[in-house]
Amino acid sequence: MVEQILSVENLHVSFQSQSGEVNAVRGVNFSLNKGETLAIVGESGSGKSVTAKSIMRLLPKHNTYIPQGKILYNKQDLLSLPIRQVQKIRGSEISMVFQDPMTSLNPTMKIGKQIIEGLKRHQGLSNQVARKKSIELLKMVGIPNADERLESFPHQFSGGMRQRVVIAMALACNPKILIADEPTTALDVTIQAQILSLMKDLQEKTGTAIIIITHDLGVVANMADRVAVMYAGEIVEMGTVDEIFYKPQHPYTLGLLQSMPKLHSSRHTPLIPINGSPPDLSKLQQGCPFAPRCPYTMKVCHYFTPEKNQITNDHSVSCWLQDQRTPLENKPIAIGGGI
Repeated sequence: MVEQILSVENLHVSFQSQSGEVNAVRGVNFSLNKGETLAIVGESGSGKSVTAKSIMRLLPKHNTYIPQGKILYNKQDLLSLPIRQVQKIRGSEISMVFQDPMTSLNPTMKIGKQIIEGLKRHQGLSNQVARKKSIELLKMVGIPNADERLESFPHQFSGGMRQRVVIAMALACNPKILIADEPTTALDVTIQAQILSLMKDLQEKTGTAIIIITHDLGVVANMADRVAVMYAGEIVEMGTVDEIFYKPQHPYTLGLLQSMPKLHSSRHTPLIPINGSPPDLSKLQQGCPFAPRCPYTMKVCHYFTPEKNQITNDHSVSCWLQDQRTPLENKPIAIGGGI
């Protein structure tokens, strides 16, 4: 039986900026099951990282406003918990890996001390036991001479090795959920493949559920069980990785797939870009936010926001093309031919 460990319900997140209120996340809903990998994909500014940081309560307090929504973990709403209780959950039960490992590492402290302090704080281990476990963690993420490298500073590691250290720190307390926010973007392709393989191996060993935030569909294909496609702060399509890649139902999802290079295609095969730019989230117009860029837009798209349509048990989409109330003769195309 599938065990659900996290549920995000109708999450709205806004920021106050000089240009007005930015509605960065608008009515996001998804769940995460034990041991699965959920990928959240979309262009920059689609709300992926804001959603992830909301789970960890890491958004800036001075200009962040969460008017409604719940993030349920162990039947507790993380958004309403006192920050001290959230701090106990961070690292010990829900951990996060960021794009740049140096944002998580103190450049003035040796790697060993940073891992040991986390273990002592969250698990109450003695210094000797914490040091032994730190060595085991570094070995687990593939760092050679782990006992010696405990005495190294972050700048003495390569970018890929630093990311391995950060993953070791994130997994130190055996968290139930690991959130990886663009964990391989700053790495070259070879190191990226190694990090992704490492995360998959560690997930099999530990049973940790993973939320991976990315704009790289190659990462999604290698890692994910399910995929949530975000655009303009909303999840416009969600399904299994096969449904998203081979039976996409939203024009935006199809556009992302068509703009991705494919190994089997000729070098002369042109990529098809998505024309236009994402909308200004402080000046959203009525209707579907993707309508100005959509090659299959209909009149209804400019005036009414599409509702979620359930394609299969796991596959849903918010698009007028898939709405049963839209007359067939008004639909310019049937989406669904994936890669």
